[in-house]
Amino acid sequence: MKMAKVNLNIVALAVTLLLLAETWAQNSKKKPSPLKPVKGQCCDEVRSLKVQVANLSSLLEELSHKQETDLKNVVRQIMELNKQNRQQEARVTEAESKYSEINNRVEIMQLQTAQSATQTSSDAIYDCASLYSKSYKISGEYTLPKDEFLGTPKLTVFCDMETNGGGWTVIQRRQIGMTSFNRDWKQYKSGFGSIRGDFWIGNEHIFRLTRQPSTLRIELEDWEGEKRYAEYGLFNVGNERNSYKLFISNYSGNAGDSLRYHNNTNFSTINKDNDKCVDDCASLRKGGYWYNCCTDSNLNGVFYRYGEHLKNADGITWYGWHGSYYSLKKVEMKVRPVGFQS
Repeated sequence: MKMAKVNLNIVALAVTLLLLAETWAQNSKKKPSPLKPVKGQCCDEVRSLKVQVANLSSLLEELSHKQETDLKNVVRQIMELNKQNRQQEARVTEAESKYSEINNRVEIMQLQTAQSATQTSSDAIYDCASLYSKSYKISGEYTLPKDEFLGTPKLTVFCDMETNGGGWTVIQRRQIGMTSFNRDWKQYKSGFGSIRGDFWIGNEHIFRLTRQPSTLRIELEDWEGEKRYAEYGLFNVGNERNSYKLFISNYSGNAGDSLRYHNNTNFSTINKDNDKCVDDCASLRKGGYWYNCCTDSNLNGVFYRYGEHLKNADGITWYGWHGSYYSLKKVEMKVRPVGFQS
């Protein structure tokens, strides 16, 4: 009996040990769970950082905008100062020009008064070259007296007494652009414009001036400030019956010979088509000129200002320099007798 109780106790103890061992094994297989962060604390820190970043970005943007605004203000101030400086320079230049012009006029009047005695036909004043030979050597506006012997009327001219020895009578000028050169036959015959601005002296006057063997000088300037010239050793214009036909030869210069194409052509205007083309060149090129079919030059074309000067074939063109679509900034045509000596 005792023996049976002992065996039962041993079995119970063994079962208990087995259960404890299994429990320990299962617990040893489980990994310890990591500590979870406190959710509320983490979100608050992130939110705070985001606010700080946003504040810094806003501050940087504000500073950048302020810097850009300050820079624009400085640029505007500099541009305004430059503008004021250019205006002051323009005023000074204009004042100097007016002062020089007044001095020139006074000297011209003094010379004309001193030499107002009656002269023979051999002493007749009929162009700027003859004025130069009588000691009128200041460039400016002169009045040529009427001369019965030569059949020349009283005429106001502009004389260039400086370029290449002087003695030049200016017959055309383009430099301001306020005078239209798209005129009719009558206007081109008698002349138009302002003698100190843009003008055409008149075909009838050019005919009279070139009855003696004459030289033509054409001076050109582009919008970049570069200057070129073309000179023709012989230049003559026929009378109105011959439609003021052009004759030129003996080119020299650095602008290119762009008037040769117009040699031996009649003068044409919007109401008198005398060109050698089926097209009406005067209407197409919007000026009066010695059109062929139609142009290598168009010195009486439309005055296009900078920005518009590269788009049209009816501008003030000279093919030998800038091609057919570049309208020049300044042009001046002038004549004097062949063999003139300064």
